[in-house]
This record gives sequence, C-alpha cells and structure tokens, in this order.
Amino acid sequence: MPLYRDEAVVLRTHKLGEADRILTLLTRRHGKVRAVAKGVRRTASKFGARLEPFMVADLQLSEGRSLDIVTQADSIGAYGAEISQDYEAWTAANAMVEAADKLTESEGSLQQYLLLVGALRSLARREHPTTLTLDSYLLRSLALAGWAPSFGDCARCGVPGPHSAIIVQLGGVVCETCAPPGTPRVAPSTVDLLAALLTGDWALAEAAPPGDQAQASGIVAAYTQWHLERGLRSLPHVSREPQSLKAPEPRA
Repeated sequence: MPLYRDEAVVLRTHKLGEADRILTLLTRRHGKVRAVAKGVRRTASKFGARLEPFMVADLQLSEGRSLDIVTQADSIGAYGAEISQDYEAWTAANAMVEAADKLTESEGSLQQYLLLVGALRSLARREHPTTLTLDSYLLRSLALAGWAPSFGDCARCGVPGPHSAIIVQLGGVVCETCAPPGTPRVAPSTVDLLAALLTGDWALAEAAPPGDQAQASGIVAAYTQWHLERGLRSLPHVSREPQSLKAPEPRA
C-alpha cells in the first residue's frame, strides 16, 4: 500500500480491539485523517505515548481503504503531557481539538493546522491566561472557516463603528439602526478585547479587567455555539473564571 509522511495533531482517539486505537488527526498537508495505530495500547509499544490527544508528531502512514495505518511516529511537540497537568488547560484543549474536528475536512487546511499547533503550544507553556488563549483560538478558527466576526463596522450594513450592540446571529457588532429593540449593550472595552483576541493583540487582551474578560468569554461561547450546528460538548466544562497568567508547576 502507498506510504506518505505528514505532520499531525492528534484530535481524539478511540479504542479498537484489545491493543489498537483509531486516531482522528489534523495533518499539515492532508487535512483531517482517520488512521489506525496498531498495538499502541500495549505497554511495550514504541510510540503509544506519542499518539495521545494534543500531541504533535511526524507520522508515516500507509493508505487504506477506509482507515490509514500509522507505521512510524516521531514526536514534534509533546504538549499533551504538560496540558494534562492543569485541569483548566486540559478542558480548554479539549474544546480546541473538538472545534478543529468540526471546522476541518479531508482537504488540506494549513492555516487551521498551524493555528491549532500554536494554541496547544501556548497552553502547554502557559504563555497567556487559559481562557484568553481559548477565546482567541475559537474566534480565529471560525474566521479561517469563513465566519469572521466584526467588532468594528456594523456586521449587517457596514456603518463604521464603534458600536455597543452585539448580535452573534448577525456576525458581531451592529449599529443602532440595525439593532432590534431590547438588544443588550456591551462596554466599549469589551468590544476592544474581542477585537484584540481576534487579531492576537495580547498586550491589550491581558490588560483587560476581569469583568471584560468574563463578558467576552460569554460572547465567544455564544458565537461558537451558534455557528457549529451541534455546538461543542467540551465548552460547558471549561472554566470561565478570569485568570492571571501562572507559571507551570515544576515537574517532580
């Protein structure tokens, strides 16, 4: 059977038989791939730990009719081990890979792959507060999928902002003319935070007060659930408390 190599993030795994696993992978060049890793659940497996969720690996695969077969795996980013030590990071990473699974298909999506790898690396290294990293990833991943929200001009008629009304069903902020009666308003600083998360302006995002972070997280969650038909099952389990940046705990 034909062989090929590609870098991949492990999105999720399922047990198969007594010793195998089915992997759902987001690859750098081949999009989303489902493959079998034979014998990885045995203690003697050479690459079982490299094929856990959130891990990034250089894989050699053999093409199959319905499922490809992993024949070699070399670790690139062992992010799963670091993420699993922190519950907040672990729940956020689960929401990320679930979103990636829903937003990518079999065709190549290099930008989605690079975005996910960068977000998992950031979680593992505690580069930014967990909820901000997750919210930024979700907004940017949805934008790459064609659902970019507007936090400047009116999402409906294009009138330049700033605007204080946000309607997730319409795609972001809306002007007074387009806003239905009773539309809730948000603080300008919250809109600025959402725009910063979308563009990756971490200096502005991390300086946002806890109230703005909490409100922005609620808006991001609603926007994500609206655009994904069945929503994200992992999202309700994510801690949405505003956080300060904390260093990773030393390993024993």
